[in-house]
Formats: sequence, C-alpha cells, structure tokens
Amino acid sequence: MIDRVSAAYGRLLAALALVGCAILLAMMFIIVGDVALRNIAVPGLPRGLAWSNEISELMLYLITMCVAPWLLRQGQHIRIDILLQAVPRTLAWYLEWLGDAIGLACCGVIAWYGAKAAWSSYASGAVNIKTLVTPEWWSLAPLPVVFVLLVIEMIFRMIRLQRAERGPRHDAVGAA
Repeated sequence: MIDRVSAAYGRLLAALALVGCAILLAMMFIIVGDVALRNIAVPGLPRGLAWSNEISELMLYLITMCVAPWLLRQGQHIRIDILLQAVPRTLAWYLEWLGDAIGLACCGVIAWYGAKAAWSSYASGAVNIKTLVTPEWWSLAPLPVVFVLLVIEMIFRMIRLQRAERGPRHDAVGAA
C-alpha cells in the first residue's frame, strides 16, 4: 500500500517539476520578448516589457518551489556526504536518520510560518507595489504548500531509509 502511495506521490512531484519546466520556458520567452522589443522598434508595440523583470523574479521563485520536492525525491538536492562516507556504515545510517529528522522538522516549521505569513498577508490586504500591483499573499502562498510537500517527501525518505541496508544513502554521492 505505502509503495503505491509513494509511487503516486512521485508522479505528482514529477508533474510539478514539469510545471517548473514550463514556467522556465515561459520566462525565457518573456525575457527574449523584452530584449527584442527594447532593441527592435516595432510600430505599435512598446519599447520593452516594463513588467518582465518583476515577472521573471517571481517565475524564478516558482520554478524553485515546483522542482524542490522532486529534486529531494531524486536525491539531486545539495548533499555533503564526506562524513557519511568516512564513518562506519551503521553510524552513517543513523546520521542519515538524524539528517532526515532535522530536515522534516525544518520543513514543517517553514510550512507553518509560511502559512501564517500568507494568511496574515491575505487578511491584511497587503499588496506589492512595483511595476505591477499584486496582492502580497499571491507570492507567499506557494511556500507553505511546497514545504508540506517536502515534509511528505521527507517521510517517504525515512521509510525508504528504514527499508534499506544499514549504511549511507547512495543517491547523489559525491565521493566514491
């Protein structure tokens, strides 16, 4: 049962990563369009897209939010494992557990405070005033959602670690 749930969750994270890829493609088109319009005078069109920098910044954030859980699942997150490769295998396994527990706690805390910040922003009606005027909570809302997804993935990581041979993980290992 847990394996089917994990597989379905993995497909959800892969779909979210594809959304991140689509956002990256859209961002590329916006930047290219902005540069082209600034350098090529086209009658009836503006000289650049004034909002492109602001939207590109938001898109970078959204790309990160979309791909972070998938990267964690793939073991492609930043990982410094030199200590884990140097200590006895059983100790490395326990250190993996400790790292996952700390990661789970941190993701849970960030999800909680992210949700509080998004709700507070929504309740107060705060807005971002730059080139575009948008409700602030729009940019805050993805944060708690993604960190809840990271909490779920940390739980699946811990289940996979429990089932695995006693030793350090071998995903994204930088030293042989």
